[in-house]
Amino acid sequence: MRRPGWKRRRPRRPAHRPEPENDHKVATYILLIAILSAGALAALLLGRRAAASAVGALASIAAGACGLISGGTALAGATWDLRLPWSVPMGSFHVAADPLSGFFLCVISLLCGLCGLYGWRYLAHHAGRRNLGASWCFYLLLFASMAVVVTARNAVLFLVAWEAMSLSSLLLVMFEHERPEVVRAGWTYLVATHLGTAFLLVMFLLLADGGSLEFDTLAPAEGAGGAVFLLAMVGFGTKAGFLPLHVWLPEAHPAAPSHVSAVMSGVMIKTGIYGLLRTLLLLGPPPAWWGFALLGVGAASGVFGVLLALAQHDLKRLLAYHSVENIGIIALGMGVGLLGVSSGNHLMAALGFTGALLHVLNHAVFKGLLFLAAGSVLHATATGELDRLGGLLKRMPATGGAFLVGSAAISGLPPLNGFVSEFCMYAGALSAIAAGGAAAWGGVVAAGSLALISGLALACFSKAFGIVFLGEPRSESAEAAHDPPLSMRLPVQLLAGLCVALGLCGPLAAAAAAPAVAGIAGGRAAPAVVELLWWVSGAALLLGALVAALALCRRRLLRGRTVGEGPTWDCGYAAPGARMQYTASSYAMPIVKMFRGVLGTTEHLQRPEGLLPRSASVRTHTGDPLLERAYRPAFAAVAWLAARLRWLQRGRNQLYVLYIALAVLALLVFELGGRP
Repeated sequence: MRRPGWKRRRPRRPAHRPEPENDHKVATYILLIAILSAGALAALLLGRRAAASAVGALASIAAGACGLISGGTALAGATWDLRLPWSVPMGSFHVAADPLSGFFLCVISLLCGLCGLYGWRYLAHHAGRRNLGASWCFYLLLFASMAVVVTARNAVLFLVAWEAMSLSSLLLVMFEHERPEVVRAGWTYLVATHLGTAFLLVMFLLLADGGSLEFDTLAPAEGAGGAVFLLAMVGFGTKAGFLPLHVWLPEAHPAAPSHVSAVMSGVMIKTGIYGLLRTLLLLGPPPAWWGFALLGVGAASGVFGVLLALAQHDLKRLLAYHSVENIGIIALGMGVGLLGVSSGNHLMAALGFTGALLHVLNHAVFKGLLFLAAGSVLHATATGELDRLGGLLKRMPATGGAFLVGSAAISGLPPLNGFVSEFCMYAGALSAIAAGGAAAWGGVVAAGSLALISGLALACFSKAFGIVFLGEPRSESAEAAHDPPLSMRLPVQLLAGLCVALGLCGPLAAAAAAPAVAGIAGGRAAPAVVELLWWVSGAALLLGALVAALALCRRRLLRGRTVGEGPTWDCGYAAPGARMQYTASSYAMPIVKMFRGVLGTTEHLQRPEGLLPRSASVRTHTGDPLLERAYRPAFAAVAWLAARLRWLQRGRNQLYVLYIALAVLALLVFELGGRP
């Protein structure tokens, strides 16, 4: 029996122009693309001049507003459809917005607009030395390509936009191309993204089966649904950062400018989630093993990602591994939702997919906040190494306060937004356990993984916030740090406010996402999810009122008394210094040692010697085990084989023409050989 939301669509002939009442919605979308295109061209022409940043930032803000309007109307149910002529074989410029597209378009527009404002002053010190116009041109093209990806309704257009998104983000990663680590990160990203695109090409060929490439007509051949699902998991999972396809992510995100890192981590990798959800809608009712597959990938990505984040010593690299963790959490929610659909448990399906979509939004908000706050730290201190920071809360109170809010949100603590989405997933997992059967094991995996991930995330961000913002400065640059200008503080504070607002108003966010959830899992249980979240929101408001009452009571009790400040207990040392504080290695060492066999952590220890030792130190290093033990040996083997085959490349055009002719002849033999 087919489940609600998973009915296979009948082929229909798309309209050549939108309905008259939808003209204004299409006009908003066209205005979005026009602003981004014009802004990209204007910024490119300005080159190294500082005005390029102003043009890029203003275009980002204006396009963000248009995107929120266009996506919001589609999310509210006012869908639109536009098809224009395009002289490309099997292609058409066919774009449309349903609630799912509208939801992702809103998330993309929100973060890209705020990050554009942040980048205005963040890149100011590069004016006259680097081509700011090119950087802003690629930033706006990235924004535009993501908008087309989530609205494309033709596979050729989708792949063109997907490739444009990959190449524009690659060029943004290579902003500081003179640094060897940036070049290495760029090459890693280039290989990974095109590997994923190759799987997507095969997936669309299986879906088309020789026919049209319009999404309305795509459907797998009988028995090919499982193969298409696996190809989608690899192709879209590479962009999303699913384990073990994540290795590009911790290399590329730290290498990019911070506002670009926020966009890539907050929304670009979510296009992989969108692509997977859109593919699921094309495949019809899912079997249970699809849900178990997503649960396995989600659990592995979440636990492994947070463990690697805990072991890092660079702030942006730590945040990049947390993107792998949170993509794993989203996959857990999708897995719970798929199990609910396959078993006919509508409440479980709605809870899982609501949690997944809300976490798409919530992760964009708090991860954007954390990357922008980390960018402010780098802007003020010129370093992201944890052990060279410290004491920044007194010097950068606005940045430190916002980072604390983001740290609590990403750890899933109430009453912030991360808790709301994870609560939905917990409730979906418990619903699966209560229902019994095979789905109960999926619920156990989801609930156990979420609990472990949340605990490790809390340990990781207590380390990150404590080492960076508390204690005493560990370097002269940290001693001289100060908060950035208003244009950089404002986006960070707005995102911090959204973390609180989405946490307290979780039912409203779930109600806004309900049309998108209904398109995936059916709309029967969506009201029940919203009602459940009202209880959670009420408890959060009650907790906030209790804290406010206690603060007021404390203030009244201390009124009229002398309240002084003094140094913290220094264990009897007359002049404690920064070297007496926890380091990133020492704080995380108890947990890292528990998982040393998985992480492959190496320890460099300098023991104290003599009666009056002058120095002693300990430092740990944790690389990516999959990169070092699997990918690098594989790449080395490919390089060795390529070197042995270099004799085929003689540099003579005649030989290359011969190779082409032989390949064409072989294809003809293959094609004609099977025919009667």
